[in-house]
Formats: sequence, C-alpha cells, structure tokens
Amino acid sequence: MAKAHVRHHDLSEAELKQIVAEADTGGRKPSGVTAAIIAATGIAWSLFQLWFASPLPFVFEVGILNDTQARAIHLAFAVFLGFMAYPAFKRSPRAHVPVLDWALALIGAFAAAYLFLFYEALSQRPGLPTTFDLVTAVVGLTLLLEAARRALGLPMVILALVFISYIFLGAYMPDVIAHRGASLGKGMNHLWLSTEGVFGVALGVSTSFIFLFVLFGALLETAGAGNYFIMSAMSMLGHFRGGPAKAAVVASASTGMISGSSIANVVTTGTFTIPLMKRVGYAPKKAAAVEVAASVDGQIMPPVMGAAAFLMVEYVGIPYVQVLKHAILPALISYIALFYLVHLEAMKADIRGLPRRPSPHSWQMRLMRTLMTISGVILLAGIVYWGMGWIKALTGDASFIIVAVLMFVAYLVLLWFSAQQPELRIEDPNDEITELPEVGPTLKSGLHFLLPVVSLIWNLMVEELSPGLSAFWATSFMIFILVTQRPLLALMRGKGDTLAELHQGFRDLYDGLSIGARNMIGIGIATAAAGIIVGTVTLTGIGLVLTEFVEAVSGGNLMAMLFMVAVICLILGMGLPTTANYIVVSTLMAPVVVELGAQSGLLVPLIAVHLFVFYFGLMADVTPPVGLASYAAAGIARCDPIATGVQAFIYSIRTAILPFMFIFNTQLLMIGIDSVWAFVLTVASAVLANLVFAAATQGWFLTRSRLHETALLLLVTFSLFRPGFWMDTIYPPYNSVPASRLNELVEAAPANGNLRVWIEGITLEGDEVSKGVLLPLGDTTPNARTRLKQSGLTVMALGDSVQVMVVDFGSRAAKLGIEQGFTVTHVELPAERPVKEWIFIPTLLVLALVVALQRARSRSDGAPAARAG
Repeated sequence: MAKAHVRHHDLSEAELKQIVAEADTGGRKPSGVTAAIIAATGIAWSLFQLWFASPLPFVFEVGILNDTQARAIHLAFAVFLGFMAYPAFKRSPRAHVPVLDWALALIGAFAAAYLFLFYEALSQRPGLPTTFDLVTAVVGLTLLLEAARRALGLPMVILALVFISYIFLGAYMPDVIAHRGASLGKGMNHLWLSTEGVFGVALGVSTSFIFLFVLFGALLETAGAGNYFIMSAMSMLGHFRGGPAKAAVVASASTGMISGSSIANVVTTGTFTIPLMKRVGYAPKKAAAVEVAASVDGQIMPPVMGAAAFLMVEYVGIPYVQVLKHAILPALISYIALFYLVHLEAMKADIRGLPRRPSPHSWQMRLMRTLMTISGVILLAGIVYWGMGWIKALTGDASFIIVAVLMFVAYLVLLWFSAQQPELRIEDPNDEITELPEVGPTLKSGLHFLLPVVSLIWNLMVEELSPGLSAFWATSFMIFILVTQRPLLALMRGKGDTLAELHQGFRDLYDGLSIGARNMIGIGIATAAAGIIVGTVTLTGIGLVLTEFVEAVSGGNLMAMLFMVAVICLILGMGLPTTANYIVVSTLMAPVVVELGAQSGLLVPLIAVHLFVFYFGLMADVTPPVGLASYAAAGIARCDPIATGVQAFIYSIRTAILPFMFIFNTQLLMIGIDSVWAFVLTVASAVLANLVFAAATQGWFLTRSRLHETALLLLVTFSLFRPGFWMDTIYPPYNSVPASRLNELVEAAPANGNLRVWIEGITLEGDEVSKGVLLPLGDTTPNARTRLKQSGLTVMALGDSVQVMVVDFGSRAAKLGIEQGFTVTHVELPAERPVKEWIFIPTLLVLALVVALQRARSRSDGAPAARAG
C-alpha cells in the first residue's frame, strides 16, 4: 500500500514549486514581452505601495492619495495581475496569456480603479449611482469573483455568491432570516461604490499594512534569510533525538514570522527537513505532518500572523503592538508543545539525530564557543532594546538619525563577521549527510538579516510609528541590504567581481519586488472578496440572525455555544487563505461569542474573542480533505495526502485547545498580569500544561501511558490552564456592587483597566437585552466623566441605577453592543479570596504521581523509558 502512495504522490521539485505558484503567486510562466509586462506591473505595484506608505508624498506635495483612492489602485493592480498570472482552468495555457485574459485583466483593472478615476464625480452624487456606475459595479464584482475563483478557489466564490444572493432575495427567504431585500442600485452602491463593501476596512488594511509586510518577507527570503533560518536551526538541533523534526519546528516558526502562506512555508522548509526526518526514522506521513503542523502554526506567530494581525488592529480597535503582545504567548506555547511532541515521537520510535561535524576542539570548547555565540546574540538584542530606548530618551527627535547611523555601522560589522565564515549553502537533503554544519560559523554567517527586524521593532515600539510607516523604513533598510550585501562581502573576502556582485544585488532587488507583488495577488483579491461578506452583514443585519441561531441550537449552554462556533469557524475557513479566513469568521462569528457569552456571564476582552475564531478558522488549513499544505508536504514525503492531513490534525489538537483556555483564562493573552511573578507563573504553567497535553494525546510521557494515566494528564492540563474553574466552585469570583457607585469605581480603576458592567434595555431593533460587558477604561483622567468618554460613554445617575445617555459612534462601547437608553444595573468587582494559583499545588502533586508510576513501571520493565515501545 505504501508503495502505491509513493507512486501517486512522488512530486518533483518543479511540481512542488508549481503547487506554491498555483496557490500563492499564479501558475502562469510566460516568456518574452508578456513576462516583462507582468514583472514590470508587479514592480510598479511594489513601488506604488512604498510611495503611499512613505512620508515622501507629503514632503514633495505630489501623489498624495486618500485611503479610498489608494484602495482602488491597490485592487486594480491585484485584479490585473490575477488574470495575468492565474490561468482560468487546469487545461489553460501556462506559457502565454490568452487574448481573453488580457481583456478581462484590463476591464477588471478599470472597474477596480473606478473609485480613483472618478472620485470627484462620485463624491458629488453619494447614493445616486448613474447607469454607467451600476454597469461598472456589476462588471467589476463579476470579474472580482472570477479573479477570486482563479486565485483562491471555489469556496470563497461560493460563500460570496451566497451572501450576494441574500442581499437581493431577502424577501423570499424563510421568516427566520428574511429581510426587505435591496434593489440592484442599493446593493451595488453599497458593495462597490462605497467603503462599506469591497473597498472597506479589509482592503484598506491590505493597502496600508499587509502589502509592505509581505514585501518585507519576500525581500528577506530573496536575500537568503530563509536559508539562514533553516541551516541555523539544523546546526543547533540536528544532533538531538529526532533532530531534523525539531529543526523543522524552529525553522518553520522563524520563516512563519515573516511569511503569509502556510503552503510556501511547507515547501521552503519542508524540501530540506522532510527527507532528513524520514532518513533518521520518522514515518513519511509523520514527517510530512510535523512540517504541516509547524507551517500552519506560522500563521499564528507574530508579527505578521498571516496578515491577520493588521486586520485585528482595525476590527478590535487596539494598537498593533497590543495585538502582538496578546498573540505571542499562545503562539510560543503551541510551538514549544509541537517541539516536545516530535521529541515524544522520537522517544517512542527510538529515533536518533544526525552526526555532528568532527572537530579538533574538545566538547567543552565547542560548548563554550556555541554558548558564547548565542550569548552574543542575546547580548546584542539586549543592547538594541535597552540601549536604543536610552538613546530615544536622551536625544528625542534626533534619535531616528542616530539610530539609522548606528544600524549602518552594525550592518558593516555583522557583514564583516559573515565574511569571515564559509559561505552558507543549503545542502541537497537527498544526498548523504555525514555531518551537520557547525553552530558558531552558521549563526555568524547571517546575523545582518536580523537588523531589518530590529529596525521594525524599534519603529513600532520605541518611535511608536504606525505599522505601515514602520514597515516602510524596515523594508527600505532591507532593500539597502539586498543591493549591497553581495558587493560588500566580495570586497571583504577579497575575491569576486564587486561590480558584477552589485549588478546581481540589483537583480535580486528586481526579483524581490516582483515576487513580493505576486505574493500579494491572492491576499489583495481575498480581502476585496471578503468585503462582500462584510458589506452584506452591514446592509442586512444577518449577524443578529446568526446569533439567534447559535443561541437556539446551543440551548444557551456556554460550552455548547463555544464548541458550535468553533465547528462553524472550521467549516467557514475551509479553502480560504488566512486573510479572508479571518475576515469571514470575525465578521460572522465573533459577535456571536461576544453577545451570547455576555448573556452567560462570560465577559472577555474583544481580542480574546477574535483570536478564538481566528485559531479555529486556521485549523481548516490542516483539516482534510481541503488543506493544500498537506498535499504539498505529502508530495515531498511521498505519502498519502489524506493520511498526512489526518496526522497533522492530530498534531494540531494542541493548538485547538488553546482558544478554549484563553477565552476563560485571559492571562494567557498577557491580560491582567500585574507583576513579574504573575508573568513567570502564567508562562510556566501554560507551557507545562501544553507539554502535558501533548504527552496525553501521544499516549507517552516517560514511557507508554495507561488509560488512567492519560486521564490524569488531561486533568492536570485542564487545571494548569484554567485553575479558576476549581477556585470558582469553592469561592464566588465576583461581588455585586450597586450601579450608583459606577463613577467612584471608574475613577479608582488602574490605567488601562476593565470594569465588569451589567446592562439592560431595548435595542433599536426592539429586542430586550440583559447582559454583562467588560468595559475598557483606558488611561486615568481627573474625573470619571472624562474617562468614560474615552470609551465612548456618557451616563447619568438615576437613583440606584445609571442611564446611558450617549454612545459615540465606532467607540469601544459601541463595539460592545451598548446603546443609548440602556440602564447600568450593577457592577461586579473581584471577590476577596485566595488566588487561583493555589490550585497548582494539588495539580503538581497529581503530575508527580503520574511521574512516579511511570518511572516505577519503566524500571520494572527492565528497559530505559527512552527506548521503550
């Protein structure tokens, strides 16, 4: 049977590249003038995005565009390149672009750019489209869906068509979801001629933020950073048990930080790591599944998160740095657990690592040199973080220039270090590997690739620039590195033609700008197509219907509701790229969790809800039969893609439990942590919980687990992740306080604190509401009135209750579903009780019992636990 799979799924390197191209950049590879036009268009798009993100239009006072105009140009580029790069059908030509596709590309680009070309005229007749406006909108929407079918596949198109049908056929729907319906003019005006639909927030985020981060990643990859990450991970981890699998996890985490595609991540790292995993003893489907699980987890890894991080900024209404802060711990926990999981697989099968390179130095000297190298990197990071922060405090506005000079000097120094090392080349994983690369020289050979990342972090966290402007400066620095690294290395090594290397540097820049644009085609089209769903929700109010549906089916049970939402997100996410996936699930399902959770007393910050639906939407990437990442990995491993998908899903269960944990324990999102001790305890308990869960799902801890031991490990996992559950059964978590004390409590709350407020009233739709909200309070102010205004609320005391007088449009209060006329009935304050972390003591005792049982059994079996089974 295995041999049959090998024959059916043995893919060549060219076929693997074609899989990535078909999914991410377009499968067409024309030559001659057509290829030059596609490349030139891609480069023009990249340059346009750099210009729009930069301060240059305001410096020279030319080419200043507002957001709507920029979105139209952005989509015009995406649609044009979508028709040029993606063939219509499998049998369509790949070597040239048919005349029909040329026509569709030009017409689609015109329709997409319509808001830019006729901006003045459209602004003078809002809501009154002409016949030509409507024809353009209908044609544009049709061609957008065709471009989406080519670039994203049928699932996105079918979903969009269902929602478009709902707009116009609302009056004919069953009573539970019926609405008045909309005319063609109203529907097209909403979806295409305004910023409520296709040209809405999602496309705006793609225009302002996502493109530059994707371009930044493409330039890093072109410069050789991907190769550097893979070889560094292999040199450090390859000699451990299951070393290539551990290297795959670390390399995928590194490339996932800058990559917006799980498929590209699989092929980039998997072509090297999967054959090595098979060689040391992993079964082909397990080797492929490890790579799939690691690559898909790259989509939850900050700073890019498959481009969803930038959408969360707009949808949740918090700064980008806050999104990164909340997302980083669950992502790291998930990767650490996968690292441990592949270690358990190695223990079960007694898989060894790859041999180290023979060295004339003793192991103590090698260890010392490795530790010195790693310590140097950590020291450099510390100097950058604290030293550069000090520069900002001391020099103020001049810090930007000073840091730029220091970065240039650091670049020259690190490049000189790199020049002293052998040139880093990625080996053919199918060749016999007799030794691993040395750790020190490998790490030193590419430290300059970290400088643009340092630049990005500096601009975001110290200069506090917008994500778009921060990405512009980081990308500009990356362009400088890409062009100059080759000639400077040739000069420092004293060999090679400097002018020829400079020419190659510009060639790399040409390739990087073109690849970055082609990587964005699918994302640009996806955000525009997902805007159809967002526009439908705002036009028809279908979101309220979904809430009522989930409430009815779940019977008001909180866990049933969350599980149902998770399944719906999984279904909605099938076949969608990460960006469209997040837009769809956050638009349709996040309000459901907020509303029904509030009615059940589950009051959590909005970011926790959005991460919950995002995680489950992403799980569709590994779920058979749709997950393309599994097909790519199975092609490399030469095994059955369905079996790979099933195994990858089993490995990814450790990621699937995280949303259920952080929705109840928001400390996992770094929320409510007020001391270093609390931070250490939260991180340690969360990491231990996921490691124990990985051991439970693998049926192996110190040795093969028995059924009762697995049950105890699952109990330990739950207790470490959610200690509050047990403490809540002993002590009530909150005390009720009269609403008349609201102003007093608002004034006393700490900076950026939250208040649990219970409200009731009748909505604009006539529905009675009684629920709790977690009201964010922002910075402290001289009085409660001003502080509540920061959240968008104006209130008035009426006896023991408080009346909501004004809710600012688009404010945090409005996003929580608070409306004018609602009454605040009471406020909940944390009760005085022992801290929930006391539950960790009996939990650790249970874990110690399992350890003792397994150690005793492994000794009585007469074999070391590591070699058992």
